[in-house]
Amino acid sequence: MLTDQDIKKIIEANIEAGKEVFTTKEDFWELRKDFRKLQSSVDRYLTKTEKWYQEMKMLSHKVDRHEKWIQLLAGKLGVKLES
Repeated sequence: MLTDQDIKKIIEANIEAGKEVFTTKEDFWELRKDFRKLQSSVDRYLTKTEKWYQEMKMLSHKVDRHEKWIQLLAGKLGVKLES
């Protein structure tokens, strides 16, 4: 098990090498802000995707309805439609 002296030596060696030893509170807040930005971006993308999906669903229903009308008209007019 490491003693307090061992931990101090490791910290000092890392500081001398220019390495960060522990994450500071400021680093944590920066990461948190970055995460919030990412989360907001994902939420906006998801909202746009959901709207697009709903539009495509409505458009598909509209096309199906028009196709049915065309089939009915063709039947009444005696026109054979090829699928």
